[in-house]
Amino acid sequence: MFAAERQQEILRLAHESGRVDVLSLADEFQVTAETVRRDLKALDRAGLVRRVHGGAIPAGHLGFEPDLAERDTLAADEKDLIARAALAELPADGSVILDAGTTSARLAAVFPVESTLTVVTHALPIAARLADHPGIALHLVGGRVRHRTRAAVDAWALRALGEIKADVVFLATNGFALDGGLTTPDLAEAAVKQAAVRAARRVVLLADSAKFGQQHFARFADLSDVDLLITDSGLTDEDARAVEAQGPEVVRA
Repeated sequence: MFAAERQQEILRLAHESGRVDVLSLADEFQVTAETVRRDLKALDRAGLVRRVHGGAIPAGHLGFEPDLAERDTLAADEKDLIARAALAELPADGSVILDAGTTSARLAAVFPVESTLTVVTHALPIAARLADHPGIALHLVGGRVRHRTRAAVDAWALRALGEIKADVVFLATNGFALDGGLTTPDLAEAAVKQAAVRAARRVVLLADSAKFGQQHFARFADLSDVDLLITDSGLTDEDARAVEAQGPEVVRA
């Protein structure tokens, strides 16, 4: 089990039980007590648990993300505009990774019928939209499927992404900030997003302007890792210039 997965499980146990202790966690995960203490220290620094003698207790709301259907209704018009603007970034004949996200799912829905691409995704909703596309060679990444995002995570997904190099990844995020980079609430989800960034030659971030300034628990990339941000007109000129100063080109649909 990866450290990120273990920490996410520790959060879940703390939320369910109201308290976790070091020795029980070490036995549960078959790791040393010192490893558990490091996990608790990391979670404490993030403000998600408060360390107490022998263990930790949850520190308020744990910040789990909303369900996929709920997120799909947020900024719907902006997401449609972003998806259509992203069509210009599709290679003429090559390979793309579509990250799990409601905006990238909208991009999949508007792929031109004449597209002839190799598409890799770990998201079930995206795979379902592209499965019958006549020109798409679709590769579905496997792994444990998270209920909230309908996306595969953990070791299988990371291993598969580690074996490819795509022309471009269309990346989704729950938040992006000048000082906090790209973040998402779930550690396992963040690990897959990080692997997707490494697996592509070009990184295109699809994010509506309401996500600017938002920071979540798990950081998976810096703005400097992004080649192009496609967002909407809600991002101000000043903020767009600040983002571009960190590396990405900004397109406002």
